[in-house]
Parts: sequence; structure tokens; C-alpha cells
Amino acid sequence: MQSSMDLLRSNLSRVRIPEPTNRIYKQECCISFQTPKSEGGLFVDMCNFLAFGKDYVSWNYEKTGNPVYLHIKQKRKSVPEDRPLKKPTLLAIGMDGGFDNHEPEYEDFYSIVILPDYVSLPFPSVELPEKVRLAVDAILLAEGAERKEQVASWTADKKKVSVYAENLQQTDNGVVVPPSGWKCSKCDQVTNLWLNLTDGMILCGRRNWDGSGGNNHAVEHYRQTNYPLAVKLGTITADLESADVYSYREDESVVDPLLAQHLAFFGIDFSSLQKTEMTTAERELDQNTNFDWNRIQEGGQEIEPLFGPGYTGLINLGNSCYMASIMQVVFSTHSFSSRYYKNQSLKEAFDLGPADPTVDLNTQLTKLGHGLLSGKYSVLAQETDDIGSTNSTSSAKQEGIPPRMFKAVIAASHPEFSTMRQQDALEFFLHLLDQVGQVNARSELDPTRSFKFGVEERLRCPSGKVAYNKRFDYILSLNIPLSEATNKEELEAFHKLKSANCSEGKEVSATEIVRPRVPLEACLASFSAPEEVHDFYSSALNSKTTAIKTTGLTTFPDYLVLHMRKFVMEAGWVPKKLDVYIVVPDIIDISHMRSKGMQPGEELLPEVVAGEAKVESSKPSANEDIVSQLASMGFNYLHCQKAAINTSNVGVEEAMNWLLSHMDDPDINDPISQDMQAAELLSSFVDEAGVSTLVSFGFEEGLARKALKASGGDIEKATDWIFSRPGASSTVDMDATPSSTHNVVDSELPDGGGKYRLMGIVSHMGTSTHCGHYVAHVFKDGRWVIFNDTKVGASVNPPKELGYLYFFERINN
Repeated sequence: MQSSMDLLRSNLSRVRIPEPTNRIYKQECCISFQTPKSEGGLFVDMCNFLAFGKDYVSWNYEKTGNPVYLHIKQKRKSVPEDRPLKKPTLLAIGMDGGFDNHEPEYEDFYSIVILPDYVSLPFPSVELPEKVRLAVDAILLAEGAERKEQVASWTADKKKVSVYAENLQQTDNGVVVPPSGWKCSKCDQVTNLWLNLTDGMILCGRRNWDGSGGNNHAVEHYRQTNYPLAVKLGTITADLESADVYSYREDESVVDPLLAQHLAFFGIDFSSLQKTEMTTAERELDQNTNFDWNRIQEGGQEIEPLFGPGYTGLINLGNSCYMASIMQVVFSTHSFSSRYYKNQSLKEAFDLGPADPTVDLNTQLTKLGHGLLSGKYSVLAQETDDIGSTNSTSSAKQEGIPPRMFKAVIAASHPEFSTMRQQDALEFFLHLLDQVGQVNARSELDPTRSFKFGVEERLRCPSGKVAYNKRFDYILSLNIPLSEATNKEELEAFHKLKSANCSEGKEVSATEIVRPRVPLEACLASFSAPEEVHDFYSSALNSKTTAIKTTGLTTFPDYLVLHMRKFVMEAGWVPKKLDVYIVVPDIIDISHMRSKGMQPGEELLPEVVAGEAKVESSKPSANEDIVSQLASMGFNYLHCQKAAINTSNVGVEEAMNWLLSHMDDPDINDPISQDMQAAELLSSFVDEAGVSTLVSFGFEEGLARKALKASGGDIEKATDWIFSRPGASSTVDMDATPSSTHNVVDSELPDGGGKYRLMGIVSHMGTSTHCGHYVAHVFKDGRWVIFNDTKVGASVNPPKELGYLYFFERINN
């Protein structure tokens, strides 16, 4: 009988010593969420360096024939019960001064295992072949690919030295700043005060979305004077590095290396000052440690923890709540749960996937779907007492699963989602559907079809003739008409109270704040209401005029997603979050929003012949839907218009890519020129010979036109454009030409009645979509459930009025 050592020696050809460039997985199974801490431990393939849990390692052996594995098992050490807690001073996890995440200590055990009979040899052992010992040492010393792709600890970016500090010109106007007793020069605010380092003006800071903070006098002073630097009073101490200096021109917190000199100019002896205010970073840290947004998170409520299939929490990887909230809602839909759980086994996904399952989106979606919906990982978090026994914690938190590999795959093609910064949940949702749609292109199993619907815009010029623009979309982005608030009398009384309190130097308490209550029906009505389109070029009148635009839906999707435009731009392109309640019913009916299409007796506007084109567009220069979607992500509106024009209104993704690569162009803030409008108009005309050529290659006519527009009419570039977008379709952004009226509805899209039931809410807390926190609420099994990272429980009072995204499921008769 062959000995264990002889068996290992006979398989040395299937053992590799990893190179520095190899990706080594040793912390999580590639197709499940089993880890070295799991029962059975983790098996690292010593040939391809992929890791598998005990339940799945045999699948890898069957697929690859690789028999030799490094088995890693971690057992928990006992932890003293009286371990002291430390208050964090740094926005970081797992670092000195950062959050104490109470990670227990584990002891590692290793062995070499040979499949298929799981023959085990101890490690370390001098009897092992040298190649095996060198390979294991290299695997254990290497930083795991999981950690490289999704770092467990994160820190805030270091502040940069302001470019305006060294040559700052200070005005000698006799201002001497006292050591205390400060007050805003333009109101009675006595907290959140900023000293402008140019002229010594003391002014209050920005107003927060909830009415707290200041009255914006400091930033308004900058707009009037362009004096760039200010320091927050109350943060100045003998340790000048901790002072909060802000550069309005650079729009970020900065370091002023000459702060002592700049303060002395106004008679400030920093060595004698005491700290009385939180810095911006400390306020952010305070929010991260407390999450004091009780309404959305249902703080103070007795929430019953829920466990089992469909009730699994997601571990926050560091500002990944935007992703967690979307995935919890998405996997609560029939389309995604069927595609990646009910009708797709892990074994099938692994067998059909590529050699490396960590880079395959379908495999990682299946892994995530089984992780969230199977109930296997929906268990109460455990804690260890001082004698080493485990007990369930009394909180509603569970262990949860870390979506590291999924995040690495879905973010691979997006520069922002691959970072640790907070992102816009809407932008992530659209990116998710785009990527999933591409890997399921032209498949009946494509789950993104359940969100897709047709939109038709009807434009009527004074001649009485009409034009139709048609496209497909995944969301309805709704303006919030504050004029339709139902509590106008209460609002008027509140504003009077606020003015009276302000004149007395008092702040309005949180319980006294009254917010506008706008019915969702008013937001939907605003979407389909007639709208004037100025500078519309009428081919019937041969001149610019004002047209009337109405919008309707050509199909009703299985799941209707409503995006509330709570972030608007004030004067000077300053983003502002609307502090408003949306009155959302459980059931809505949008039957009246269905587009009627071309009506009997209507006459289409004449086609504009390319050779006779004038430098006057027959439609707005930039596609408003592309512009509005980009603007809702926080981009400058003018920049969004330029991005749409320069990409021929092909789509949001193309416009965003252009925008990200041209942010620093010297002319990015210049007004849109006639030359640009002319170029956009000319680019809208497609050479019919080029269309015929691409159609002869086997491409759809609509897709050929779209590709030629995106590539300036170059057939070779258009072909490359199509092949670089395997999921591209002529239906994603249909031609807005009068002749395209009759083929608008894709018969493959789901359609049905207009009645919908609310099934999911993604809520946002914070002043911007790129900061703060996201939480999901989902209606399942007859009750509302809150998903707040790893916290999963029965919702007592779901915040229906505070949603950022609303998910409605169509009610089938």
C-alpha cells in the first residue's frame, strides 16, 4: 500500500511555488462564504491558489484534477471579559487609534491534504518535500488576494497642504480677534464659526440638510470676496495640526503650514486657546460611531432580530452600505432570486464558469444569492467568555457575510466603486443592471429585464406637427414639487417660529422642525405633465420655436424603481439636499401614464436631410435624460451637457466616461459654443452606406446606427465599439427620429397592468449621496424588514416618507 508521503511525492508536479504576481486566496472560499474559522476549515489549491470550503473542495478536484491542498483551520482563543474599550480617534478599522472592532484572536493549524481520499500530513514537518515546504511558506507569507482587493481597514485621506497658504495676502484692517465670546458677523450664531484668514471676518458655517449647523454666511462671504482659507474657531489649540482649516477654492479640508503666522496677524495666541468645537473629521467620525439618524435606522425601537432564509446581513467592508442596501432589495425580487438561487445551483455556476471563479460575475452573484437566501449564514453573532465558551449575543446583529469577491468583480470596470469611498446607491444600481445585463445578453434568464421599460416623449411644435423620441430606461427619476406640499399652513407657521428664534439667537429644536409633505402622486404627475422646450428647431417652420413635450411609458415593468431627486443645485452649483417628506402609499396605479403613441390624424415633423442641415438642432443639444442622471450624481450641470453632446447622446455610461476624463480641461467651464452644437447636429446624421455595411456584417440596424454615431461614422471604430460592448443593444437608447415611431416597444420586455405594491425602500442619511449611510427596508413574508448592514430585524416603523429609491412590484390580476 502506498504511504501518505509517497502519495504526496507522486503528485509534486501538481504543486507550484507561488510567484510574487500570483493571486493567493486563503481567507474565504471562492464559491461560498466558508473561511478557515468555519467547521472543516479552508483548502488552498497548491496549484492554482484558489481556496475552497470543505463542502466544495471536491468540486475543484473534479474540475481541475489538482489533488494537493494546504488545509487551514483557525480555532478561537479565549479573550478576557474585562478587555478595556478604547474610544477611536482616527477614522480607521484595525489600526492604532481606530475603531476597536473586538476581533477575537485565533490559533492557526495547518496540514497538507491530498484528494480524493483526504489523506492528511502534518505541517510543519521536516519530512515534507522541500518543494511543498517552500510552497506553503510562500502561501502563508503572501498577502491574501481578498485583502488586496477589499482592505479590511480603511483611513480617511490625508489632508493636503493648501496651495493658497504660502502666498496668502492678509488685509491689515485693524481686526483683533478675542480669545472667546465669538459671534457671527451677520447673524446671532455663536457655534460653528469660521475665521476668514484674509480679512478676519468671523462667520457661521454651512446649513445642514436638517436645518442645523449655520446659515451659510462663511461660504457666501467667500463667493463675494474669493478669500480662500478659513479656520474653525474652537478647534485651535497649542497643537495647530489639529485645527480645522478649510479651503473654499479647493473645496476640502487642508493643512496651512503658516497657520501660526496667519493667526498672529489677527492677535491670536493659539497656545492659550482651548478646544471647544469638533473638527469636520471628528464630526464625520462621530456620525460613523453613533449613526445618530434614528428615524431611518429605527433607533430606540425594540427590533426583533430575524434569522433564516432571506434574512442574512451583509458585513460593511468600509463605506459599502450603498452596495449592501441595493443587493438586499434586488435579491428580494423574483427575477434575481430565481436567476441566482432557485434556478442556479452553486455546482452548476462553478462548472459552467471560467477556471478562476473569483473573476466571474455570474459565479459571484450565485455565491452572493445563495449566501443571502439559503439561511446558511443567517446566525446570531457569537461571543466568547473568559473561559473560552461561546454564547449568543443579546443584540440583533448576526455574523453576516462579507461581499468582498462580488464587490471586486462588479467594481472592476468602475473607477469609483473599486475605492473605499461612499458612493451613490442609484449609480451603483444602474451599474449593476448594466453589468448583469451584459453577461446575460439576449438570454431569457436576464433578470434585469424585469426592471426595464420603454419611455416615449411627444414633442408638438406650433405648426401642430409632432415628433417622438423613444428610449428604454430602468428608473423613473422624479422631481419633487415643493409647491404641492399638503401642509403649507404648518410650514408657514414653522418659518415664522424659526425667524423669531433666529432674531433671538435661538435654534429651533428637532421636535419643532416641520418639513414639507409632498404626495408621491404629485411627483409622478410632474413627470408626465406638459413641459415647454425652448429653442426647439422645427423642420416644419424652418426656425427655432417653443415646443410642448409630454412623456409617457410604453411598457410597465415587473418592478418599477422610483428615484427621488432630493439633491438639487443652488446658485453657484452648490449641491443641496431637500429636507422633505414624501407621502408614499402602499399601492399606486400608474395606468394613466401609459403612452398613447402616434394618434390618428397626427402629422410627423418632416425629416431633416443631412445635406440641408442648418446649425440649429431639431431637438435640445444635449439629451436631458442623460444630463439629469449625471447631474443627480452630483456633477456640474454644464459639464453634464457637454459630456452628452460630445458623446452624441449615446448613453449615460459613455457620457460619464467622457466627463471623468475631461474634468480638468481648461475650457470645461466655458459656455457651449455654436461650433459644438453644429458638431453635435452633424454627428446625429448617419451615413446610410455605413449602416448598410454594418447590417451586412450581421448587426441590427438600430445597433449599427448607434455605433456609427458613437464613433463619428468610422465603420472600423463602430465595429470595435460593438464588439467592446457585448451587451449593447439598439433598444438601450433608441433613435429619437420621427420615423422610429412604429417600432418603439420591444415585444420581449415584460408588460402588464399599472397597479404596483411598495416592496422595497433604500433610504439615505447625510448631506450628499457620497457620504453618510444607506439602509434598506424590504416587505417580505407579510411584514417590513430592516437591513442595516449585519443588523436584520422586523421593522416597527419603516421610514416610507424618507426614501431615496422606492421599489414597487407590479400586482398581477
